[in-house]
Amino acid sequence: MTFRFSAGRMQAALILAASCLAAPLTAAAQTLVPPPAIEAKAYLLMDFESGQVLMASNADQALPPASLTKMMTSYIVEQALKSGRIKPNDMISVSEHAWCRGSSTESCMYLPLNSQASVMDMLRGIIIQSGNDASKAVAEHLGGTEEAFAQLMNKEAKRLGMTRTQFANATGLPAPNHLASARDLGILARAIIRDSSEYYGIYAEKEFKFNGIKQGNRNALLYTDPTVDGLKTGHTSEAGFCLVASARRNGMRLISVVMGSKSMQSRADQTRAMFNWGFSSFESANLLKAQAPAGVGAVRFGVADQVRAGVARDWSVLVPRGQAAQVRTAVQMQPNLTAPIAKGAVVGKVVASVDGKTLAEQPVVALEAVERAGFFKRSWQQLQGLFR
Repeated sequence: MTFRFSAGRMQAALILAASCLAAPLTAAAQTLVPPPAIEAKAYLLMDFESGQVLMASNADQALPPASLTKMMTSYIVEQALKSGRIKPNDMISVSEHAWCRGSSTESCMYLPLNSQASVMDMLRGIIIQSGNDASKAVAEHLGGTEEAFAQLMNKEAKRLGMTRTQFANATGLPAPNHLASARDLGILARAIIRDSSEYYGIYAEKEFKFNGIKQGNRNALLYTDPTVDGLKTGHTSEAGFCLVASARRNGMRLISVVMGSKSMQSRADQTRAMFNWGFSSFESANLLKAQAPAGVGAVRFGVADQVRAGVARDWSVLVPRGQAAQVRTAVQMQPNLTAPIAKGAVVGKVVASVDGKTLAEQPVVALEAVERAGFFKRSWQQLQGLFR
């Protein structure tokens, strides 16, 4: 598939790259190859580590997500497994509502009516086979009804910061007000990779056999690109062909979202083109290590007069190749920090910049607790404050 670039598109791509990074077009940035032309209703390419968007179009438009919906269904199952609410070998029943009725017109795991399957079989049926029956069955198992489970999905979407998403079912079958944006689906993909690491390997499995029926994963990139390890395909006549994918190369992980593409081939080609552009155009600048002191803030009324601050997780950002050494960080502590301060409480932020222009920001947290001082020390500090 050939991707063409006009002069106008090249200029727009450079502007897009600069705005995504919130940095000036330095000499290195000016040589950035423009992103490929993507023919889809919406698309996005995101850095997994930072959530930084490298290229996008209509990323906040709410669109029918088709079976990309099942990413939230599987995420909730995975988190229920992590919490111990359900066990891998728990058996889930197939109601008449969940049963596919032997239909070949929808994606099914082909679970027999009134049968049972284990949680892990159901999870594979959702992720690999895109089973509507498996999705409905786990929805009823965890939520009582599919409608109640949809409310759990919406609650989880809100918690993750998915602001343009509304779920009406667990499958992605067309329904009024069942919508999601490309940006929100990127956020969800990050959450799956980050929070469901024990189960993320399932998203790369190429086939699954159940009840004597073997079906292949519809993510074509799993068969052609060894760096791709997930996540989910989707298709309805209303939504078009959709794909959320992730790839890891040389320690860098990118997430792509394509919604409303014209065919299975085009969604794969467009995703591949975005990955190739992103990995070849950007490099990672590793800025701060988790729990390492990055700054110190003054504390009022505390046993200690200061608190050390740092990032909760390792922090890196992507920059156009050749700019990593130019990134600078500065910690900005909140004014008037007052004890008690809990370990892990947000006490400020760290700002990454190039040539004085902000690239990204990250909260900094207290690396130790600061207890409230006794009455006499607090009184003395209040008295000192009167004469400043």
